[in-house]
Amino acid sequence: MRTWVKICGLTTPEAVDASVEAGADAVGFVLAPGSPRTVDAPTARTLASRVPTSVETVGVFRGQPIDEVLRLAALAGVGTVQLHGDETAADVATVRAAGFRVVRAVGVDAYADETEEARRAFREDILLIDAVAPGAGAAFDAAPLLAAPPHREWILAGGLTPDTVAARIAELGPAGVDVSSGVESSRGVKDLGLIRAFVAAARAA
Repeated sequence: MRTWVKICGLTTPEAVDASVEAGADAVGFVLAPGSPRTVDAPTARTLASRVPTSVETVGVFRGQPIDEVLRLAALAGVGTVQLHGDETAADVATVRAAGFRVVRAVGVDAYADETEEARRAFREDILLIDAVAPGAGAAFDAAPLLAAPPHREWILAGGLTPDTVAARIAELGPAGVDVSSGVESSRGVKDLGLIRAFVAAARAA
């Protein structure tokens, strides 16, 4: 199967264009405060307007009120909302009812603590399993996932780079991968060559 690839935390037209040209399936714009990759909704909308309809546009949120998430996602013109935080299954349902696809991003430790019943209740479109500290560029101990892998397709994030992504795909078997800091020359600054190398390595895995 073809590995689904998302390049996240994009802030410039050049990085968006490089991601699309490299063959990414999705691009992400951070609309949560406090990140070096945060952009405002009008900037995200301008960047998203460069993206062909065949590529998914994702607004990334963390611990924000759902009404604010919906307002900013609409202003940004994205088709998918990615939720990092303590959002409930009802929150996910609200976002989906507003017409957005939903990526539920959960840290590996928190995911391991969820019951199967709780996992099914979310009904997200995409499950993303991340490191404990999203966006920090740190890989995580894969033992919990190897011991009890998800019973559905899922996306891997956390500490991935062009040099490590193929091995992590082979080890854990995700349907896709998501990268941000692993394709940066410095924190928050995307490296166009690393973006291209990452997509190529993920697809070759």
